[in-house]
Amino acid sequence: MIPTILADINDSFWFPKQASNFAPDVDWLYNAIVYISIAFFVPIVAAMIYFTVKYRERPGYKGSFEALHNTTIEVLWSVIPTVIAGWIFWQGLLGYIAMQSPPPSGTEDIKVIAKRWNWNFKYPNGAESTELHVPVGRPAKMIMRSTDVNHGFFVPAFRVKRDIIPGRFHYSWFTPTLEGTYDLFCSEYCGDNHSTMNAKVFVQSEEDYAKFLAEAIKEPEDIVERGRWLYERKACKGCHYAGKDGAQGPGPSYNGTWGKSVPLAKGADASGKETLFDDQYVLNSILNPEQQKRKGYENAVMPSYKGELKIEQIEALAAFIKSLESEAAPAKK
Repeated sequence: MIPTILADINDSFWFPKQASNFAPDVDWLYNAIVYISIAFFVPIVAAMIYFTVKYRERPGYKGSFEALHNTTIEVLWSVIPTVIAGWIFWQGLLGYIAMQSPPPSGTEDIKVIAKRWNWNFKYPNGAESTELHVPVGRPAKMIMRSTDVNHGFFVPAFRVKRDIIPGRFHYSWFTPTLEGTYDLFCSEYCGDNHSTMNAKVFVQSEEDYAKFLAEAIKEPEDIVERGRWLYERKACKGCHYAGKDGAQGPGPSYNGTWGKSVPLAKGADASGKETLFDDQYVLNSILNPEQQKRKGYENAVMPSYKGELKIEQIEALAAFIKSLESEAAPAKK
């Protein structure tokens, strides 16, 4: 009965639902620390209130100026907290070591690329996505790197967090235990749009995961649909919106711009002049994004996709942008 109640409290108050092999141990240690804190806090505060009232200053009362002490009590209040703190440290260390020690074999190895302000995931069969898909019940190993600044891979439902520092590979692993959709956050402040660097984690059955991998690696034959497919999987949608609502993101919207003159930021190659939004502009913006920044987006950061996208894929993206006919988001001037 009590374990069930504690589990319900965890899921509804302290934490989201437990969805990985690490979650029960992390929650157990967290609860242990909370209850230990309560066990000390309540009697100490109660005693403090009692002594404050009992030994308050009263007319005619003269207190002693001698320094009083009790060796037994002083030893106890030093040794007992030290032992408890040591035990907490040891339990935390064991949990940390377990999280840094993936199984030697049998893991689903997924490459994670973090860059401002989106995530990109690459799977063993070559498929890519901006959302993380993992099979339930099988260890998943994240091989992570950053292309720019510090980021943090954090999935609350898995109780897994790992910092990602530029110039290094970092590793994390977990075994998903519950099918469903969960949130993935960047837990390290990485710039202006840090709060938008979120993604979804889909924990799927082996069958559904295999279907996802098979579908994710196929580029549509139609050039416009291929461009839309790349827009979804190459993290374009994290900064550039293409919806009919004309919403604005960290980068300019794609709507209402094709074939029109768009103003460039001062300091770019055109020194503040306008340029035509056409195939050449799309090509330049993807391969050399710093050269033709749009006015109003001087502080936006976009990585170059040189070497990541083929010319045919860039042409597909251009065709997709051209197909957007909404006038809801006119060119920003």
